[in-house]
Amino acid sequence: MPSGSPADTLSCTLSGRVIDENQSPLPFVTIKVEGQMAGTVTNPDGRYSFSFTTADSIVVNYTLIGYEKKSKTLKHPQGKLVWNVTMRSSGTEMGELVVKEVRRQMGTTQDIATKDIKRLPSTTGNAVEELVATQAGVSSHNELSSQYNVRGGSFDENCVYVNGMEVYRPLLISSGQQEGLSVINSDMVERVQFSAGGFEAKYGDRMSSVLDITYRRPERHEGSLGASLLGANIYDGFRVKNLSFSQGLRYKSNRYLLGSLQTNGEYDPSFIDYQAYLSWQPSKLWSIDAIGYISRNKYRFKPKDRETNFGTMEDVKSFRVYFDGEEQDLFRTLFGSVAISRKFGERSTLTLGASAFSTKERETYDIQGQYWLDDTNTAEQLAVGTYMQHARNLLTSSTQTLRATYEFRPRYHQILAGILFKHESIKENTREWEFRDSAGYSMPHYGDRLELIYNLKSVQDISSNRLEVFLQDTWRKELNAGIISVNYGARLSHWSWNGETLFSPRAGIGFVPARNDNLTFRLATGFYAQAPFYKELRDTITADGATVVQLNRDIKSQRSFQVVVGSEYKFRIAERPFKFTAEAYYKAQSRLNPYNVDNLKIVYYGRNEGSGYVAGVDLKVYGEFVPGTDSWISFSLMKASMKLHGKTIPQPTDQRWNLNFFFSDYFPGTDRWKMTLKMAFADGLPFGAPHSGLEHRYWRAPAYRRVDIGMNYRLFNNEDGHRRTGFGKNLKNVWLGLDCFNVFGLNNVASYLWITDITNQQYAIPNYLTGRLINARFLIEF
Repeated sequence: MPSGSPADTLSCTLSGRVIDENQSPLPFVTIKVEGQMAGTVTNPDGRYSFSFTTADSIVVNYTLIGYEKKSKTLKHPQGKLVWNVTMRSSGTEMGELVVKEVRRQMGTTQDIATKDIKRLPSTTGNAVEELVATQAGVSSHNELSSQYNVRGGSFDENCVYVNGMEVYRPLLISSGQQEGLSVINSDMVERVQFSAGGFEAKYGDRMSSVLDITYRRPERHEGSLGASLLGANIYDGFRVKNLSFSQGLRYKSNRYLLGSLQTNGEYDPSFIDYQAYLSWQPSKLWSIDAIGYISRNKYRFKPKDRETNFGTMEDVKSFRVYFDGEEQDLFRTLFGSVAISRKFGERSTLTLGASAFSTKERETYDIQGQYWLDDTNTAEQLAVGTYMQHARNLLTSSTQTLRATYEFRPRYHQILAGILFKHESIKENTREWEFRDSAGYSMPHYGDRLELIYNLKSVQDISSNRLEVFLQDTWRKELNAGIISVNYGARLSHWSWNGETLFSPRAGIGFVPARNDNLTFRLATGFYAQAPFYKELRDTITADGATVVQLNRDIKSQRSFQVVVGSEYKFRIAERPFKFTAEAYYKAQSRLNPYNVDNLKIVYYGRNEGSGYVAGVDLKVYGEFVPGTDSWISFSLMKASMKLHGKTIPQPTDQRWNLNFFFSDYFPGTDRWKMTLKMAFADGLPFGAPHSGLEHRYWRAPAYRRVDIGMNYRLFNNEDGHRRTGFGKNLKNVWLGLDCFNVFGLNNVASYLWITDITNQQYAIPNYLTGRLINARFLIEF
């Protein structure tokens, strides 16, 4: 136990960090000195610091519900002492198996278990986002994409942080086929925190959710090599004295997956990225962290033909189309960040950070389709014609950020303050149009002139600055009535583009009653704003059949007042731990910027024209359905309504119900075989004809239904390090895997292709997602 030089024979300071067996920090650990009033509670990062009166012998106790008590005897303690503690979960032993407790959630931010994340059946290669999509209140309608909706919010309303730095997604992505690898490398992740609403003031101006990722600092040399029919990934990490370094290289090609789509053709996707994380602690007071990321996502598609049958059993229609042309897309992303931290004693830390994010995007296509639409029951030809789609879309975007945060931890408190400056610049040059011809007549048909059914042009060059300030405090204490945790704070932000200043106060409280420590109650509320980014500014003006984008300088942030009420109950079945969580929420929204969604493409009105609300209930059961594994079931009910132009309509994300099931299992009597099952059942979303406005979305897409299953076999097991000779001593695990995607072969709709006949009647042709596929993979861990 290291100690500093004696400074005071009457008092002593003890500090350190408390973690669990998985190296995850433990908050709310009560630390007390026997026979004294001295003590404290660990902060969310598991750290603590307090002073006590010295004596010949001092006993310090560490206690947390669900964990074994830890005690430390100090002989003649003096000066500043440091002791890091590892606490083990308490439980009942069953043979060689120990049943553990489940972690308690005091606020609206939950920790998502990532123990088996490398072995999950994944269609996108973005395992973290796929795991988030199985949580309560979260849904995804596209297995080709890592994007998700949270409690009635759009993709743009989700905030993502990596080591405290905000990261972004490309702006021109319009379909799951184009989307490559996200910034988050699941091989490098140590901790995943997620909030579906009511989050703290330290997080940015978004209305729906926060995903907070912390990368691992390797303690020893480690690595992994994985490959499947969808790509490959390599990870390596090591530590040399006070320096740790990790890096990951990933390659993804979903050509095999796209081959199950109904459109036949040449698919040539190629997605590759590299990421590195360096952490250096030159002394106990200083630490330096840096992240570098580069990616190149390329997508080329040359369609050939397609045949789709759709409708009902009594009214089946057949759609056939033959294509000419191709699509070529390229997305390049660079991201870098550096943070320097300096401790001032054991209670305060100052961190200075800088980051830069840059993306260059190109979306180009010229595709012509000649189609026939028939009624299969009557053999009647309903429509025949041609359509042609053209795009030359170019966009570059860069964001530079400077930030400073200060953390101060007096007794029972954790005070966090920060200031952030962003400079954003975007250049856009886009031109796209669509031509439709039905029975030799262009649509729309006027007789005296030729017009396109859709065209758009945008040439923009803007730059702006944002200034953000936040202050929050978390107060925790164990009272006679129970354990209480209160978080309160506010954000203040200003955007130079429209001169808008936002004030966002937020507060939350968690309480564990002493009479029944299996119960936890939570309440969070606050004012949240969706600060507009580039896409939200794009208003349009149409004159003489030509539509031009004009940026709206009068645009304001969308706003919502949120209330989240929740509770959780910990219980046991067959001596295995479980946790039932329930949350009810209400979001009163104003100054909404309405938008249309087509696949992954979001097109805003560019004006604050709506108001509305979102209300719902999220339920989740989490625990060890099978001993030694984590599984959960989540169910959500929700209503998202909007008032637009005097008419009440459902919001584009009005998903009325959603059911997710994540289940893990070992085969009886062995730990070699493991099965993972993911099921998603979600209500369909409203849709309507393109370019017609939300008021004319009269239909609702079919429900999204999908089941994926993954089987893993452990070919080699040296996790305990018992092999000390030969090549096997360098290996930890060797896994072989076999996945079945979309087990039941269900047709799920990603979007609709619209065609028009000579009478101007429109038909919606469903664009189905992927079918049933088998994927083989292996994973070697060093």
